[in-house]
Amino acid sequence: MIENIKQVESFFNNRYKFGIKPGLERMMFLLKNVGNPQQKINGVHIAGTNGKGSTIQFLRHALMKNELRVGVFSSPSLNGVLGHIQTNDGEIAEEVFLNLFNQLLPHIEELDRQENHPTEFEIITVIAFMYFKDCVDIALIEAGMGGKEDTTNCFTPICSVITTVDRDHTAFLGDSITEIASHKAGIIKPKVPVVIGDLSKEALTVVHQEADKNQAPLFEFHKDFSVESIETTSDSQSFEWFHQDQKIDIKIMLNGVYQIKNASLAMMVLFALKDKGLSLTIEKCLEGFKETRIPGRYEEISTNPRVIIDGAHNIAGIQAFIDTVQENDEEKTKHLIFSGFKDKELMEMLKLCLPHFDSITVTTFDHPRAIKLEDLQIDGENKIKINSDWKQVVREIVNKNNNELHFFTGSLNFIGKIRKYFVKK
Repeated sequence: MIENIKQVESFFNNRYKFGIKPGLERMMFLLKNVGNPQQKINGVHIAGTNGKGSTIQFLRHALMKNELRVGVFSSPSLNGVLGHIQTNDGEIAEEVFLNLFNQLLPHIEELDRQENHPTEFEIITVIAFMYFKDCVDIALIEAGMGGKEDTTNCFTPICSVITTVDRDHTAFLGDSITEIASHKAGIIKPKVPVVIGDLSKEALTVVHQEADKNQAPLFEFHKDFSVESIETTSDSQSFEWFHQDQKIDIKIMLNGVYQIKNASLAMMVLFALKDKGLSLTIEKCLEGFKETRIPGRYEEISTNPRVIIDGAHNIAGIQAFIDTVQENDEEKTKHLIFSGFKDKELMEMLKLCLPHFDSITVTTFDHPRAIKLEDLQIDGENKIKINSDWKQVVREIVNKNNNELHFFTGSLNFIGKIRKYFVKK
């Protein structure tokens, strides 16, 4: 029996050696043995390379404004194990999580005896479904990797969403956009509406084929809904949103053009949910959009010194991050502190960053997948420094106390540690 969250974390740390295992066999076994809770929820399934978390937060706030009990399952988490599973009241209580974990534990141990070890992500996903089945009106479920063989692809949603399709997790999803899109499109279910973001022609072809095969109504950015008249200030963005004969003025309090796309996508999902019979008032949804704040997405966590964190963790995400830096802070002296997972395209990400920052410091952090600094090939790049102690880097920034800008990016897990450090401070 597990008695506290530290024991849970230790339990999960001991499972990293089993690796990532695509496929649904273990997942379906665990779910069946706890009564198939995934069959008892109204859920929206969100896949995509980037934009999932932000789209979910727009949806969450809009639905909460409509007085619905909303569950959110997301990964990675900025706040440890419990942060993956949230409702209107915040993250799942430790006592509740432990109770559900211990209900599941005998079935985990049964698979362990068969040498078919469930992963941390599989276990937490099952617990999320166990929790949501009794306490929410609607659940927003974020896919972990891909879609077709992802752990979360175990239920029939009331709406499916594909935000973007770009290169990431290529060892599992393939090198081409067509291959990756095929995995993402695997979340499409028969006759379930699908809302898709700004996709390339290659990705669109794959998604259209899968939607046609499943007779799934498709709502496509630029075609079925669109945005115009974008106005940006230092702390907000406004735009006009169009769908059929509807024109809606939307305002969000977030930076980055990509957030306009995410908000637009979320509004289309809300219309799809209204069509499915969910009682929603668009005015309340707009209030929710305006109140949406997204931890870890171009978030300023300190003003003196100025520190901004961003969860960009792949090439497309880094490019969006750079675009936002240029939109908002082009004239200032800028320092980047970077770290990430060793299975990501880290050198390509760093090369994109090089022209846009006055200095770059690469560091590492405590995680089995974290970058090993000795493996980085950065010879000849004088602008890049190495420091294995991220806390020392932060202390030096705090002691400088100047008006220069310091950005942390490369991994949500990494910036979660940075955020926690400054919140405690």
